[in-house]
Amino acid sequence: MNGRLREKTVLITGGGQGIGRAAALAFAKEGAQVAICGRNSANLGAVAAELRALGAKVVAESCDVTDEGQVGEFIAAVLKEFGTIDVLLNNAGLLGPRGSLEKVSAADWQATLAANLTGPFLVTREVLRRSMLKRERGVVINVSSGQGRKGTAGWGPYAASKFGLEGLNQVWADETRQKGIRFYTLSPGPTATAMRAAAAPDEDPRTIKSPAVVAQAFVALALDECALASGAVLRLDPEGKILC
Repeated sequence: MNGRLREKTVLITGGGQGIGRAAALAFAKEGAQVAICGRNSANLGAVAAELRALGAKVVAESCDVTDEGQVGEFIAAVLKEFGTIDVLLNNAGLLGPRGSLEKVSAADWQATLAANLTGPFLVTREVLRRSMLKRERGVVINVSSGQGRKGTAGWGPYAASKFGLEGLNQVWADETRQKGIRFYTLSPGPTATAMRAAAAPDEDPRTIKSPAVVAQAFVALALDECALASGAVLRLDPEGKILC
């Protein structure tokens, strides 16, 4: 398969729907081998079929990114099949409870931070240890949010988790500065996904960007010729242009 990412391996968490699915398809069209994981086996199977129809080599497995053991097993399966992981997209996430922080239960708080912060930590750590640090090359993209830069009422656990993700990304970038690995956080902005519909049920999805637009930004960041410095904090404008 031809394309700008031919023979590259891309791992996408939360790859069974929404932005994750769109990213998987976009990377496959660029010639990449694609590994996807998520909690919904049926969704993963459907996306895997779409990817194979495009001619892509695929690994698709159920994996809870908050479970250290499952993460290790999934990364091992990807490396057994493809040998390396060149690009990691930490996309899996949870909206969490909405409303006043004083009413948030400890269980809901912990579940949101586990999905949005601990998950990216576990997956990134294993990908670095088992592939990227050994080869001294790679790209890690963390899907953030405007709530990770300015928290607002009603978004407590989600905002806190995304603030944490921004900080985690900066630490990873600093620790790997001389290792040939690039780290980015990208805030897509309003995007027509199921999570966005749950957060803003009165919003017309036709008025906001599609997941496919966001996926093209991920592709641009993954390319070897991308000149943005590691650790860059990025966002998309309504048309999909990457802004610092």
